[in-house]
Order: sequence, then C-alpha cells, then structure tokens
Amino acid sequence: MISLHNQIALITGGSRGIGAATALLFAEAGADVAITYQKDNRAADAVCRKVEAFGVRAIAVKGSIEKYADCKRMIGSVMKAFGKIDILVNSAGIWEYGEIGGMTEKEWNRTIAINLNGTFNMCNLVVPLMKRRKYGRIVNVASTAGQRGEVNHSHYAASKGGIIAFTKSLGAELISKGIWVNCVAPGWVDTDMTSAELRKGSSKIEILRTIPRQKVGTPEEIAGPILFLASDLANNVVGEILNANGGSVLCG
Repeated sequence: MISLHNQIALITGGSRGIGAATALLFAEAGADVAITYQKDNRAADAVCRKVEAFGVRAIAVKGSIEKYADCKRMIGSVMKAFGKIDILVNSAGIWEYGEIGGMTEKEWNRTIAINLNGTFNMCNLVVPLMKRRKYGRIVNVASTAGQRGEVNHSHYAASKGGIIAFTKSLGAELISKGIWVNCVAPGWVDTDMTSAELRKGSSKIEILRTIPRQKVGTPEEIAGPILFLASDLANNVVGEILNANGGSVLCG
C-alpha cells in the first residue's frame, strides 16, 4: 500500500540504528536513498549496498549535522546526485549521561548541538528546496524523554522536547506550502546507542517493567511509523507526535 517510487529520501544518521533501518525500509518501498554519517565509512557503505539490493540508488555523505556548513555541503551533494529531496528524516542523535550539577557546559552544548541544532540545520536548508516544488515530507525523531523528562539525561530530554515543539511549529507553518512535518517519539529501542544499558540484566528488568508490551523496540519497529508519516497514508496528519514506545508513555 505504501509506495515511494520516484522519491528521494535523505536520512541523517543513516549508517546505524533507526536511520539504517529506515533507509532499508524506504528502499523496499521504492525510494532512492541518501544517508548522512559522521565517522564509520564502512557501515555507511554497507547500508548503501543493502539499499541498492532493492534496485534503487543510494549514496552516503559524510559530515557533522551540528555544523551548518557541513549540512549545506551534504545537501548540495544529494542535490547534485539526485536533483531533488522529497523526504527528510532527521534521525541522527546522541544519548549521553549527564547528572545536573556535574554536567559540563561542553556536555550540555554537545547534545543540544547534535540533536536539536542538527535538526534545525537540516530543516532550514532543505525546506527552501521543498518550497520550490511545493512538496515535501519531513519526519523528525524525538523520544519519550522529550515528553516526560529523563533522570540523569536532562540535556537529552531538553533536546528532544525541543524537537517536539519544533515539529509542531513547522507542521502548522509549512502545510500550506505542501510540506508535511511530523515526528516519531520512540521509547527504549535496541540500538548500539542503548546496548550497554540494555545488556545489564538488572537494568533491562527495570526497563521492561515500564513497558506494558514487555518488549524493547527494534529499529525496524520505529522505521515503520517513519515510513507511514512519509507516505500519502498520512496526508491528514500534520505536526503530530507519533508515539512508538510499547505503551510506556501514553500521551496524545
């Protein structure tokens, strides 16, 4: 039912985790895919090869999304390769420990820069391209932390809460321009970013107690809602936060 044929999708943080799963699902739906990555050339190349196995095109562009100049360069490379950007998925991000009173200014700024500023950078540069064609889909990836807060991760929660407010604002601002903006808010997801915590037996037991489904999500289970929001099935969904958390946070 979902087809992204003849569409170009740009996915940040596409070399791993939710970003990589989204790249593969989009490719299966027929989209050509561009991913951004920061360090791991080998992982990015591997994702591209898997994408191409679906018979679509793929490129990987290296850069740091917290740097505006890097974002501009990466988007320029995608435009040169594909000529347009129909879908932008902002999935790149970090999750680091930070106890208030002990957190450094550098630690705070790093999380805000990558998670929140990076999302702004990509949107601010891609939206004018979408406006020219009067069409676009933007899906931001937030977190339950942005809805309820998170102990010892206040900088992460603040960045994701900012993404949620940013999504709601852009959703209302851009729909008249033919651009849909929505957000997926995952709960716990089994990725390399959370693997250390999830591999601790006691921690995982406590985590599972907070999830009515009694299961930690997979990257593929977050990619599905992202695909939905990027598709025509979500034509009447504007500025929304789609919760994908196994029932751990129930908010509308």
